Amino acid sequence: MSDMKSSETERLSGRIDALETRLTFLDETIETLNTTITAQWKQIDALTRQVAILGERLQEAESNAPGATNEPPPHY
Repeated sequence: MSDMKSSETERLSGRIDALETRLTFLDETIETLNTTITAQWKQIDALTRQVAILGERLQEAESNAPGATNEPPPHY
């Protein structure tokens, strides 16, 4: 009977070890993903600001350009 308890204890111990190993791997993966996503959001934020600035510059350039912007070229 003690052999059965011992083998059951070993089996459970092995399962616990495997679960702990997987948990450690998952924790590392989550941390890596979190770092990556944080960096991507910073980059997206910077690019969004750049697009807004460029849009403002384009509007200013269009409003300061001589003649209407929808006017066809003179050769038409």
